[in-house]
Amino acid sequence: MNLLHRLTRLVPLFAFVSVPAVAADLPPPPPLAAKSWVLMDAASGTVLVDHEGSTRLPPASLTKLMTAHVAALELQRGRLKESDLATISEKAWRMGGSKMFVMVGDQVAVKDLLRGIIVQSGNDASIALAEYIAGSEDTFASLMNQEAKRLGMADSHFVNATGWPAEGHYASALDMAKLARAIILEDPAHYSMYAEKEFVWNNIRQPNRNLLLWRDPSVDGLKTGHTEEAGYCLVASAKRDGMRLIASVFGTDSENARAVETAKLLGYGFSLFESKTFYKRGEAVRSVDVWKGAARSVKAGVAQDFAVVLPKRGSAGYQTRVLLNEGELVAPVKAGAPIGRVELVNPAGQVVAQAPLVALEAVGEGGFFRRVWDSIRLFFRGWFG
Repeated sequence: MNLLHRLTRLVPLFAFVSVPAVAADLPPPPPLAAKSWVLMDAASGTVLVDHEGSTRLPPASLTKLMTAHVAALELQRGRLKESDLATISEKAWRMGGSKMFVMVGDQVAVKDLLRGIIVQSGNDASIALAEYIAGSEDTFASLMNQEAKRLGMADSHFVNATGWPAEGHYASALDMAKLARAIILEDPAHYSMYAEKEFVWNNIRQPNRNLLLWRDPSVDGLKTGHTEEAGYCLVASAKRDGMRLIASVFGTDSENARAVETAKLLGYGFSLFESKTFYKRGEAVRSVDVWKGAARSVKAGVAQDFAVVLPKRGSAGYQTRVLLNEGELVAPVKAGAPIGRVELVNPAGQVVAQAPLVALEAVGEGGFFRRVWDSIRLFFRGWFG
């Protein structure tokens, strides 16, 4: 399914309503030698290409995107520090597959374990960090599933922190694109790790398996995965001319194929589309009058970036407009209270995207005389129209 059929499929991370922005005659996306794939605009969450994107498949080490993301959120919340030392358990040390090569009993800093997960795809590092955060890998998997629910990942369920094959452990290409978007937008402080090409631990130098980091300078993440059942998978993100795209590709047949097929998908998106942010989060769009308040007006804007992806051909002539809710705005007004909406209108006058207009600040009730005077003004305003 491509943009001709469904231009906008939004991630719950940004809650604004959007409808197809255009009905342009776009060339179809390239067929890929893979099981499923999704191409997403990072700014808006718009899905540009969707081929079996909701199919539940084994995610292999793409699972570690959620492992690292949960850890990053714990860092943000102050419940975890990069300098914290995690003791490596025998379970983590004995884990097979790709390794960071930590030793049982070692104390390893959280920041190093994160690199071991993101760059080296270490199963041992993933289990060690999961155990340090939640006490056990099983409990940590519950945290992973809670976060998946928050992000609207309806076709994902995690049993472990590594992606090791297990019954009931699955994800979809669309869900992994949603997760990648959350990583990029919610934790920019750690996103640079996904672009690191190698990491040395225990005197062992290991390269990042994402071949696109070497082949395409616009690619700066995210993660590879491979098991016999899953095939070769890749979630990649690239930024060109201010536009960031996320490609999620499941089930290719080789390490090179996953890079080649993902590059095709990214190339299609960058060639045909452009992402425009019309209003930034927290930017004052306009000032709205407030009655009976401690202030006469309140700044209004959008709670999240108002971004829309459009075809490069025919994207001129779009305009924004601001519509306020009916009736007067009377104090008290809470920050974040909806007071209208912003719309994007195409040259034919059709609304193609919209987002809530909210109060960017709180306005408390005014003093007694202000309230009385505004009550009188409102009375005569309603009387005379």
